[in-house]
Amino acid sequence: MAKLGKRTRAAREAAAGKDNLSVEDAVALVKGNATAKFDETVEIAMCLGVDPRHADQMVRGVVSLPNGTGKTVRVAVFARGPKADEATAAGADIVGAEDLMEQVQSGKIDFDRCIATPDMMPIVGRLGKVLGPRNLMPNPKVGTVTMDVKQAVEDAKGGQVQFKAEKAGVVHAGVGKASFDEAKLVENVRAFVEAVAKAKPTGAKGSYMQKIALSSTMGPGVTINVDNAAGN
Repeated sequence: MAKLGKRTRAAREAAAGKDNLSVEDAVALVKGNATAKFDETVEIAMCLGVDPRHADQMVRGVVSLPNGTGKTVRVAVFARGPKADEATAAGADIVGAEDLMEQVQSGKIDFDRCIATPDMMPIVGRLGKVLGPRNLMPNPKVGTVTMDVKQAVEDAKGGQVQFKAEKAGVVHAGVGKASFDEAKLVENVRAFVEAVAKAKPTGAKGSYMQKIALSSTMGPGVTINVDNAAGN
C-alpha cells in the first residue's frame, strides 16, 4: 500500500469522525482541507433511493448555481445559418454542422457542453454512442436542444450545471472552487440539493435523499445532514 503524504494524512485526520454535518460546517472543513497547489473543485455526491434503470425513477435536471462553478466551460453548438452566427456571437467556442459531426466522430471532443438546434438532431443523433457516455448528448429536457441558442450558450457559460443519476442512483457535480468564499459555496450547495430534490421522480419509493457527501478534488469526503442540506 502506498504511503500517504503529510498533506493527505493531515486532511484525513481533520475529517475523521466528523459526519452528518451542517452545510456550513462541511464547507468550512472541506475548504480548510483543500491544500493542493491548485484551486481544487468542491464536489458534491448524493446517493438517492432510485433505480435509474426504470424510466419512472430517472433523476435528471439542470441548475444555475448562484455563484457559478469557477470553471471555464467550453461550449459546442450544432447549428446552421443565422443560428450559427447567434451561437458565435453569444460566445460559443465551437460551432458547426456536418464538419463538427466529423470532428466528434474522429474522437476530438474539445468541449464540456453540447447544444443543438432541433433541425440538427438528425446529425447529432448519429453521435449518441460517443456523446451519450460522456453526458454530452443534447437533450430538450435540460435546455440543450433549443432554438434559443443565445440563452443556452449564456447559461452554460454562466455556471449552469447538469445532473443525471448514474446506475447506482448517485448524482454528483462540481459546485464551486475551494477559493470561493464559504458563504458562496454554501449557497451553491443548497441550490444544487434543492434542484435534485425538485427532480424527484414519480417512481421513487421510500427515502429519496439517502446520503450527501462533500469533498474537494484531492481531499477526503465528509457527510452532510440530509435534512439540513436544502435549508428548508
